[in-house]
Amino acid sequence: MERRVTERTTQLSEANQILKQRAAELETANHELDSFSYSVSHDLRAPLRHVSGYASLLRQAAGPNLPEESRHFLDEINGSAAHMGRLIDGLLLFSRMGRAGLRPQELDLAALVEATIHQLRPESNGRNIRWQTQALPPVHADPVLLRQVLVNLLSNALKYTRTRDPATIEIGCASNDGPETVIFVRDNGVGFDMEYGHKLFGVFQRLHANEEFEGTGIGLANVRRIISRHGGRTWAEGKVDEGATFYFSLPILGPQAVPARSTLEHSPPPPEPH
Repeated sequence: MERRVTERTTQLSEANQILKQRAAELETANHELDSFSYSVSHDLRAPLRHVSGYASLLRQAAGPNLPEESRHFLDEINGSAAHMGRLIDGLLLFSRMGRAGLRPQELDLAALVEATIHQLRPESNGRNIRWQTQALPPVHADPVLLRQVLVNLLSNALKYTRTRDPATIEIGCASNDGPETVIFVRDNGVGFDMEYGHKLFGVFQRLHANEEFEGTGIGLANVRRIISRHGGRTWAEGKVDEGATFYFSLPILGPQAVPARSTLEHSPPPPEPH
């Protein structure tokens, strides 16, 4: 009996040492990621500012002497530099979403949706948009991160309904029983081919050319990362030219938080219903 207790104590001690080692490795990895983020934010922005700045100076200096084609080239340079800046911002945000601590609390989801719609009002000015908000249950989640989810999904709906008059965007609850609450955002926009739907939530994965609809391909990846950290799921349904519906679920008993990743990669999502 005494020998078993000794063996058990030794095993627990070894397991504790392994946990301490893993914790130290994770802390080191997070420090390295912080350094990477700093490098991205500062070192990569500097040459971008030079490219954009000198292109603008060249256009000002040459003025009307520049041929129309050359002015077009300079505009393309500035546009590409601006797009690269947005990609950097998106990548940094994606990195932070994986490391931000969760502060879950009970939230009035309906109020949060209304506040998000109000926040996005500048994007919808001058457009005929029908917002349809169903009765929404309270949820248990981090308010800052869940607001980011709503901003990304509603911005996405606004973008891909740009060709619709009127545009219809509906926010509702698909299920509020069992172990999870399922929320959806549905629109009557351009939709997508379900054959390529698996790409929607990947980093830098886009189903439409930037010339058609601008974007970085990071917004939906952030949605998946945030919801996964809450222990939920994300998926989408759509048809080409018939709109799309994006779903996310949150555990009714509160977040079963997934530890923050130490790299920019994220694991595959849990199985999704068909």
